[in-house]
Amino acid sequence: MTIRTSGFKTSRRAFLSGGAGLVLALTLPVPGRRLLAQEAAAPAAVAIPPNAFVRIAADDTVTVMIKHIEFGQGPMTGLATLVAEELDADWSQMRGALAPANAAWYGNAVLGGLQGTGGSTALPSSFMVMRRAGAAMRAMLVEAAAAEWGVPAAEITVSKGVIAHAGSGKQSGFGALAEAAGALTPPAEPVLKTPEQWTLIGTDLHKLDTDEKTDGKAMFTLDQYPEGMQVVVVAHPPAFGATVASFDDSAALAVPGVRAVHQIPQGVAVYADNTFAALKGRDALAVTWDEANAETRDDAELAAMTLAAARQPGITVEEEGGDLAAAFAAEGSTLHEAEYQFPFLAHAPLEALDGLLTVSGDSAHASYGSQFPGLDQPTIAGILGLDPAKVTLDVMLAGGSFGRRATGDAHLAAELAEVAKAAGDGSYKLMWTREDDIKGGYYRPMTAHRFRAATDADGKITAWENVVSGQSLLAGTPMEPMLQGAPDATAFEGSVELPYDLGARRVGFEQTKTGVPVLWWRSVGSTHTAFAVEMFLDEVLVGAGKDPVQGRLDLLKPDDPRPRAVIEKVAEMAGWKGPNGTEGKGYGMAYAKSFGTYVAQIAEVEDRDGAPHVTGVWCAVDCGVAVNPNVIRAQIEGGIGFGLSAALFSQITFGAGGRVQESNYDSYRMLRIGEMPDVQVEIIASTADPTGIGEPGVPPIGPAVANAWRALTGTQTRKLPMVQRGVV
Repeated sequence: MTIRTSGFKTSRRAFLSGGAGLVLALTLPVPGRRLLAQEAAAPAAVAIPPNAFVRIAADDTVTVMIKHIEFGQGPMTGLATLVAEELDADWSQMRGALAPANAAWYGNAVLGGLQGTGGSTALPSSFMVMRRAGAAMRAMLVEAAAAEWGVPAAEITVSKGVIAHAGSGKQSGFGALAEAAGALTPPAEPVLKTPEQWTLIGTDLHKLDTDEKTDGKAMFTLDQYPEGMQVVVVAHPPAFGATVASFDDSAALAVPGVRAVHQIPQGVAVYADNTFAALKGRDALAVTWDEANAETRDDAELAAMTLAAARQPGITVEEEGGDLAAAFAAEGSTLHEAEYQFPFLAHAPLEALDGLLTVSGDSAHASYGSQFPGLDQPTIAGILGLDPAKVTLDVMLAGGSFGRRATGDAHLAAELAEVAKAAGDGSYKLMWTREDDIKGGYYRPMTAHRFRAATDADGKITAWENVVSGQSLLAGTPMEPMLQGAPDATAFEGSVELPYDLGARRVGFEQTKTGVPVLWWRSVGSTHTAFAVEMFLDEVLVGAGKDPVQGRLDLLKPDDPRPRAVIEKVAEMAGWKGPNGTEGKGYGMAYAKSFGTYVAQIAEVEDRDGAPHVTGVWCAVDCGVAVNPNVIRAQIEGGIGFGLSAALFSQITFGAGGRVQESNYDSYRMLRIGEMPDVQVEIIASTADPTGIGEPGVPPIGPAVANAWRALTGTQTRKLPMVQRGVV
């Protein structure tokens, strides 16, 4: 570790009140250091010390630089909790600030050193790093106090932000000692608390970003209005892969407030004094599109292609348990078969894409909700032809993402830079409407699953085959080298490494290709694999006369007790008596492990006008150490609502000529607030290192609901969404 007391650069306003104080730099974890050393061309990786900082200001506030974007998943609170715990700070003195783009300082070791947020890695990647920071700072403050007071350091205590020596009666806050502590050498191996000594980890702490989001003080991209700023909207192609053939901008330029129109690689950009003028100008544009290379297949054609692919053997991505063909051919076996289809899905966050970029001579400054600043910063520099060191990027709060802001081709940054490149020096706020995003964004891929299973005379599963078909998320993007020639595991994750002993088992993958851009979507592959696996398993168990809960417990492999714990806990919570409930209700369960977190859910469903309505959900979760149970419960509840939207209502469909049919929340149906069920969450106590929590609440809810619906009505769900448009 090193100490930096000067030269610390940040534009976040939380630091403005800091003044002199203690600034601590943390050493990069080994994987991140190794990768950065290999990326010699990465501008921020050159001669820049460590990647994360904590500052104690003169007013006793402790500000933690958060290297992960905050869009509601809670890293600002979680990472600050780790520092506060080891520092023995009072929670009221803690602050959080989003770190600017600097891959060398803020690289995510779990993502190979890339500065970015994804895969529910924020807390797992920082658990030990931030604790060590807090512990080191505490030791240095104590050492500084001992020197100033002339007392043994061992006699000094720290509690709730107060440093005290009982013998002399002296005490101090952190701020008064920060400068002296900052001059000391930090301990090489700071002593961490044991779990028994934790007072903040494991407690429900108030989220640091809630108050300003509630009272309107929180700043988002939309809140920025630099002098002379122009608002820019882009006319994008009506079909993916189409390009501009020609355009007439005379009517657009006649709209009051419109300043200019320029063609850029992504379409035709309209520059105006305000959003209204920009949109009116875009409406007035006359653009002719070249669709020679566009994706023009409609939904039926794309679905047929995807299902046909799932009927192929595919590449074997996992096999275990012996001779599959022999297991299927065994005398007395009963064969079970099913196919499942999943639509394209939009992310549809509340805040549509936007970004602000100011270009002046040989430098540029961007500020927006960047999920991958490690990709965005060099992308902007490359397009503008600038020295990367001259491009700065402040990461701002974002109103949701669910993966939408984490594109491997940094497309928002690229479009923002192209807008500025076409117009020259100035400030440009690029705006996407929600219609732009839903009709022309990136989607969860359309996928299909084909299953075969065999059971013996006792109903025991002896053979299991699952072929998954769908697009790769990485193929064709700048991230394709990560595959290293292997099939894209994000397309079939959740269908391999199951906790169940299913006899002879094989999982295959058949990659499809379309012109539709695809992207990871909250919980990625497990959004469809968990549904298909857990519904087919349920069908086979019930078909063999077994109880869905006990049947799963009987299948669990003995090497990991954690799946058993969450399944047994959720059954206890729900008072499980079987899937066929009373008073017109059905019950279904599902289990899924994603991002290292174990989740089991039971859904209670009733029939309302021929459609499923979910009235209650019980959930047991094991995510290792529960740093902030309040955040964990919130993420699980949010994940259940998000997953219910997909299972019940949401889909992107393509009409004639490859035109997307949905455009906003009126046609891209999502769960309404009055449809949110009562959710009860139990967190399994654990001493294991914390794992992801932003995404694992999503995968089990769909199959839990579908299993309950089948128990209630006998209807097998083979295709999502369960409720087709216009029914409810």
